[in-house]
Amino acid sequence: MTSDTTGTADTPATARAAVPGRPCSMAAALQVVGEKWALLAVRELFYGNHRFDRIARNTGAPRDRLTARLRALEEAGVVERRPYSERPPRYEYHLTEAGRDLAPLAHALRVWGDRWLGPDSPVTFAHEPEGHQSHPFDPAWVCRTCGREARRGELHAEVHTPGWTVEGPVEL
Repeated sequence: MTSDTTGTADTPATARAAVPGRPCSMAAALQVVGEKWALLAVRELFYGNHRFDRIARNTGAPRDRLTARLRALEEAGVVERRPYSERPPRYEYHLTEAGRDLAPLAHALRVWGDRWLGPDSPVTFAHEPEGHQSHPFDPAWVCRTCGREARRGELHAEVHTPGWTVEGPVEL
């Protein structure tokens, strides 16, 4: 990661420290992927569109902004460029492991938008497990420790940052 005008920081640790207020992984993540064009570029990569022209067309992003966002995502380790043409030099963009880990976030945003912002779902997903019939994808948030679905009211925050509680900084 490098520091630039988009607000990204030099390392993951300094990304957290660079965000004012509560030390928070969510705030640090938003420094990297919280801008509209960055998330829409990631969406296109999940859909299998790896070339700049398709990403630009499908996001509607201004080309200069998209270039800056893809560069920042590359510097943050979310995407990688792979050459597909030597003359002229051309690259495709692919998600790294860190980028692929954004799948639940991208899906949650899509589901939220479908539920709260529009009557129709422009895109749906089907789950096609090997050896089983395809069916609509209906994910659940499951605890890997106990194997049970996590429901509202069953989770609570445990703050591990010295000098902070869930209410905010400890007053001395």
